[in-house]
Amino acid sequence: MFIAASLNTVMTELAQHYEKEHPEVKITYNADSSGTLLTQIEEGYECDIFFSAAQKQMDQLEADGLIVDGTRKNVVNNQVVLLTRKDSGTEVTGLEDLDKAKSIALAGGSVPVGKYTREALVSLGILPETEDVSKIRTEEVSKALGGVEISEQDNVSKVLIAVTEGSCEVGTTYYSDTYGYEDQVKVLQTVSYDLTGNVIYPICQVENKEADDAQKEAAAEFLEYVVSDEAKAIFESYYFDTQVE
Repeated sequence: MFIAASLNTVMTELAQHYEKEHPEVKITYNADSSGTLLTQIEEGYECDIFFSAAQKQMDQLEADGLIVDGTRKNVVNNQVVLLTRKDSGTEVTGLEDLDKAKSIALAGGSVPVGKYTREALVSLGILPETEDVSKIRTEEVSKALGGVEISEQDNVSKVLIAVTEGSCEVGTTYYSDTYGYEDQVKVLQTVSYDLTGNVIYPICQVENKEADDAQKEAAAEFLEYVVSDEAKAIFESYYFDTQVE
């Protein structure tokens, strides 16, 4: 199963619950940015289920003909937040005065949280309008913010590490990423959907030529569990919004 990095903690618990009830099933994860995972699937890496942090990567997988018909579903919504360490003493209060930061941890444009952050900065007029915000380079973001130092990260988990370890003053992650870090980080701003658009996480079963019938059936059954009411309660405990269509 290939999952967006921001799903790592909650999916670990979901797998434990499921494997307890289905001891014959072993669930293994590859957690990284959705863009990296998409590329790996396209290159032929074996994968039964793809759980993305954005629709863009799922749309591409569907265009590639790699989704099992009828299995694509929207599971949860998330929200981008601007974080800092509780003891950072930052002057930043939100994205509108992000130029006050001494250093920023920012995911690259191909990473969903990096794309959503760029979308918000465009909506605020800090970055110029463009057809595809994911192509806005980190250097361009830095220039728009007056030359502030930006450390580009490969996925949202690395952004969180950069902030909690203090190597960067602020960074953008998802609200769900703050789970378990409440004593370490302060949310400076919860970014409105008006600025980012919805942050929907879709899931699908992947066409896996290496899988036998039993493996395909097990994947289909676990996917159904992920979208069940029981799983929704677990997602909500990790700060995800399950009210999606």
